[in-house]
Amino acid sequence: MTQYNHSSNNPEELKTQFLVSDSDLDLVRSAAPKLEARLPELLTRFYDWMETRPEFTQFFSDADLLESAQARQVEFWRQLFTAEIDEAYVATRFRVGQTHARIGLQLSSYWSGVNTFLEIICQLLTQELPQEEVVAVQGAITKVAHLDAAIIVDSYNAVVEDMLTSQSKALMEMSTPVTQIWEGILLLPIVGIIDSHRAGDIMNATLAKIAETQAQIFILDISGVGVVDTAVANNLIKITSATRLMGCECTISGLSPAIAQTIVDLGIDVGSIKTTATMKDALSDAFQRSGMEISTKRVKR
Repeated sequence: MTQYNHSSNNPEELKTQFLVSDSDLDLVRSAAPKLEARLPELLTRFYDWMETRPEFTQFFSDADLLESAQARQVEFWRQLFTAEIDEAYVATRFRVGQTHARIGLQLSSYWSGVNTFLEIICQLLTQELPQEEVVAVQGAITKVAHLDAAIIVDSYNAVVEDMLTSQSKALMEMSTPVTQIWEGILLLPIVGIIDSHRAGDIMNATLAKIAETQAQIFILDISGVGVVDTAVANNLIKITSATRLMGCECTISGLSPAIAQTIVDLGIDVGSIKTTATMKDALSDAFQRSGMEISTKRVKR
């Protein structure tokens, strides 16, 4: 589950960070009765503006969803006007950010909505309060709204980061399909770029599969790897060394002439690593080492 990951989730520290003083909170509370009394009107004006936005059709085409969203907004702003910034307050803002991320609301749309609602509040304050009070109250409400936004944006980003991590993990698992093609023989064809992170995933997946199957032979086919430099070669050496420690011999297949030449030019010592030009050669060798003989059988027609 996503956890709140702001630099601090302590309400007092958040207030300090966003310069929200006790006097600011008192100013918000002093204006709360007037604001809450006019809240239905404020939200009507806000949703009149929302109807001009493309996200209105996307998220509020259903009447029940619109009613539910409006009810939550009433509670959201009432809580802000109460100006009691405690752990429960921080938690509600965190959940708002989660919800926005999960329904796919863009942060730009969120910020636009916040700024519009603050402008509507400012217009109301100008009508309801003496001019000398308007600037102070507006400033106090804006500070609290910005504190809210920081929590919401951070929780939004945490959810998105979790989603991306999960997707990346799923893609990585798909890109490292260590397969048992025969009793005691594993095969992993690699396509794309091998960076240090992917090399680590390949090693983990391979060692786990070796432990699971007790395989004695592992074929790592790199015919789909476009570039082999010093870092890639070193990663391949680490993978083969790790498999050997588990009693499994590794063969690297798919070395093109260009890759072979690159390894020579770089002066990379591949040591005792067994290599073949093609996967076919690697498979043939693996079957022979496993005590099997491959023969061609002609089918009579």
